[in-house]
Amino acid sequence: MENLEIAAVLEDLADLLEIQGANPFKIRAYRNAVRTIESVTRPVRDMVDQGEDLTALPSVGASVAKAVEELLTTGRISRMEEVTTEFPRSLIDLTRLSGVGPKKARKLFEELQIRTVDDLAEALEAGTVQTLGGFGKKSAEKITAAIERHRNRVDRFLLDEVEKLIAGVLEHLSAASGVGRVEVAGSFRRRKETIGDIDILAESDGDGGAVVDHFVSYPGAARVEAQGDTKGNIALHSGLSIDLRVIPSESFGAALQYFTGSKEHNVAMRTRAVKQGLRVNEWGVFRVPEEVDAEDLGPTSGERVAGATEEGVYEALGMAWMPPVLRENRGEVEASVSGTLPALVTVNDILGDLQMHSTWSDGKATVEEMARACEARGYQYLALTDHSQAMAMVQGLTPERARAQWVEIDEVQERIGEIRILKSCEVDILKDGTLDMPDEILAGLDLVVVSVHSFMDLEKKAMTDRVIRAMENPEVDILCHPTGRRLGKRDAFAMDVEAVLEAAAELSVAVELNANPNRLDLSDVHVYRAKELGVKVVISTDAHSPKGLADMRFGVDQARRGWLEPGDVLNTATLSEFTSWLDRRAT
Repeated sequence: MENLEIAAVLEDLADLLEIQGANPFKIRAYRNAVRTIESVTRPVRDMVDQGEDLTALPSVGASVAKAVEELLTTGRISRMEEVTTEFPRSLIDLTRLSGVGPKKARKLFEELQIRTVDDLAEALEAGTVQTLGGFGKKSAEKITAAIERHRNRVDRFLLDEVEKLIAGVLEHLSAASGVGRVEVAGSFRRRKETIGDIDILAESDGDGGAVVDHFVSYPGAARVEAQGDTKGNIALHSGLSIDLRVIPSESFGAALQYFTGSKEHNVAMRTRAVKQGLRVNEWGVFRVPEEVDAEDLGPTSGERVAGATEEGVYEALGMAWMPPVLRENRGEVEASVSGTLPALVTVNDILGDLQMHSTWSDGKATVEEMARACEARGYQYLALTDHSQAMAMVQGLTPERARAQWVEIDEVQERIGEIRILKSCEVDILKDGTLDMPDEILAGLDLVVVSVHSFMDLEKKAMTDRVIRAMENPEVDILCHPTGRRLGKRDAFAMDVEAVLEAAAELSVAVELNANPNRLDLSDVHVYRAKELGVKVVISTDAHSPKGLADMRFGVDQARRGWLEPGDVLNTATLSEFTSWLDRRAT
């Protein structure tokens, strides 16, 4: 099992214990261990195999270590089995619906024998849930909407999760005899924010069946779903399905292009090919004789024009190769033909990170530790954006504490001369659109970033008006994670994004593309629209530790999917250029 899968089992156990009403300290111990195991760079299974003491890991106690060792050696945890004799594991899905916590899930089970999300949907439709104490009409409506969202998200994995889950598979497959190039195709290669399943291509001119045999022998596979001469499929313990196709060298580029997609992009490619008397498929590009009906040809009939490389496939169709992130049929085919493809932003273009948190609020590292981590990444500037006072649960900054933080920033700045530390604050947008800091504090900040953290269920017009009113404050520079979404957990709140982007353009306010892979907020479509409107986009990590700064690459991928070039991204500016932008309203 991969670390992420181990952590998921422990998370499930913690959820079940909470439903059971177990000791809260025991529950917290499992949840703390989950965070540790998710962040460990070494495979925990290797540590167990080598007899290492897992209690040496932070927040992993003896009972948790024993549970992990039992899981890896037997495939089960006895404590989990004990709890599931009382409460079915399917109740975990209920707790992850908005409006249903552990206590309500237990109540639904004990009083209405509801075990699954489908059971709950039926009971809601029958009106029996509404008769329970603690469940009224509004609560029922909220849960019904949550069920619909849940069904739309089933079997979707976050991009960063998939990276971790398939790392071992790729390493295993690359060691197979006779295998050359190994590439992950599909939506993963296009860097979509969530992934349904994985397509892997392995180049081999030898025995494809032997390659498939090696693939399906992957020790981390929960089961083998299919096995043939050139194709195989396995499912991991997480539920992620992985397809393998063994491809000969002469067709590898064509297969990579075809299986990368998107479907809409490939349709546009085939349409263009037909107009040129060509056929393009996963085997290559072929010239069709005029006297032959293309429908009578086999998949490799005709004169082979290209297929070994992706570049050759596009060149055969009179096109320039394009990064996979653009292949969504949003004009990239036409741009490729006309030579107007964008020169997309890269991680190396980023010169600063403009949202992060320290121990002054809910961060895990000091101001100096965050600054030095940014310096190590080669940045010219950073902004410390600890929460404002409305976020009292994470020790949000009061005006007095904000001023005290400024003193510390000045002290750290004296010790670190190579990078500029901007005094900032992630200021809450209150329900009425006013800001959670007095004007004198806003005026004292180098950079003002604002965001919504409360009253996320406002109606669309009210939320839109609220956000635009906040941006109208002349001190505001950046609107952060604009739609409030958390992928797979919380939908974007109702808001007229078009109106907000138009206001941002008029007010010269930048919008953030939050690079945290749990958010990736804005979406690629909204990022593209921001570019069209001339709104500057800031790619920030919202890091709560130095490790979180590495999420910048996910934000850059999302920006590239939205066609952003370096000039569209505010934090590709040099320090002098950026400080000039901060003075934009004074000039």
